[in-house]
Amino acid sequence: MLNTEVAKRRDDAISRGVGMQTQIYAERALNSEVWDIEGNRYIDFAAGIAVVNTGHCHPRVMAAVAAQMQKFTHTCHQVLPYENYIRLAERLNAAVPGDFAKKTVFVTTGAEAVENAVKIARIHTGRNAVIAFGGAFHGRTFMGMTLTGKVEPYKKGFGAMMPDVFHVPFPQDVHGISTADAMAGITKLFKADLDPARVAAIIFEPVQGEGGFYPAPADLMRAIRKLCDEHGIVMIADEVQTGFARTGTLFAMHGYDVAADITTMAKGLAGGLPLAAVTGRAEIMDAAHPGGLGGTYGGNPLGIAAAHAVLDVIEEEDLCGRANELGSRLKQKLEAIRAVTPEISDIRGPGFMVAVEFANPANKEPDAGFTGRVRLEALKRGLLLLTCGVYGNVIRFLAPITIPDAHFAEAMAILEEAVAAARTA
Repeated sequence: MLNTEVAKRRDDAISRGVGMQTQIYAERALNSEVWDIEGNRYIDFAAGIAVVNTGHCHPRVMAAVAAQMQKFTHTCHQVLPYENYIRLAERLNAAVPGDFAKKTVFVTTGAEAVENAVKIARIHTGRNAVIAFGGAFHGRTFMGMTLTGKVEPYKKGFGAMMPDVFHVPFPQDVHGISTADAMAGITKLFKADLDPARVAAIIFEPVQGEGGFYPAPADLMRAIRKLCDEHGIVMIADEVQTGFARTGTLFAMHGYDVAADITTMAKGLAGGLPLAAVTGRAEIMDAAHPGGLGGTYGGNPLGIAAAHAVLDVIEEEDLCGRANELGSRLKQKLEAIRAVTPEISDIRGPGFMVAVEFANPANKEPDAGFTGRVRLEALKRGLLLLTCGVYGNVIRFLAPITIPDAHFAEAMAILEEAVAAARTA
């Protein structure tokens, strides 16, 4: 079987609305390696978009899922509950930043977690409006894509967005946008268009994911917290991509001196199984009436079992420390490449959530073409990379945090070769 043969079948069978970055069809994977149906090997610096932080097929995760499969795969927690669902909620309530009582609800996807966070904020406050940031990504559901601060491809052609959602600039030093600019955007919004007494929530990513891996400055976090406290607004941290050791702490908000009222999470939570959660202040989470939250698959037993194993692995293998170590080594390599690559305009990101941004050296404009060439040259050599950013000029590095040193070193050599090849292409 060839990749090209399967690609033709895919074109005939799957909606073209499901985009793809490669035409490589996976056969098997282990930790940071993936083999396709033709037997080609790749080093995976995507990790399913920050999902398998603990690596493909981690033995602890696989064993936990296998053990649960021998018991039951589904009952629907709302019909026949199970203890490990409750125990995982207890663990997340203790782990999520914030020195206050918390409660949790489990759902299936990151977008669903965001939707529920907004529902909870609205019923708690009795208000409708939500403020989000330009460049943000919060999902492809109608509320998710409305909150998302990027039109193409997420909003284009899908008609009217949800009402009462407003966007303000997100700080990006490399593009000259400061925290002061972001807060001025909110001030202008309050003066011209929106009574703050109508705002239910402000939602943000501590590090923007799809938007380009821009970390939120500490002063922005403090300013948002102050604003929310002044006006009775719920502060929502979307940690779907930043969570579970990726940024060098269990959650990115551990790196700030303020806590959000509600935290959404998914991706790395269950090591590849679909599981998401919303954790927040107990009094806010209890605002919804029984039956107002939940879902048939929410908190599926296999995902719950996997999540327990993921949390154990993060702690026992010190993946937060490992993320900081790998991120430091990656940044050192990128700085060395920058010394001979004027197209590199910025290197950023906490822990092992690192990105490199490319711009035309002559006019400093974002260079999506060069970025795409780097990705393709790396792919030719067996390294899978992802691009992101509003201008498509950022490469984000999301390898499993469990990647062996030998594979990491191999990937760094390929990266260096790919950038050099892109410059001569």
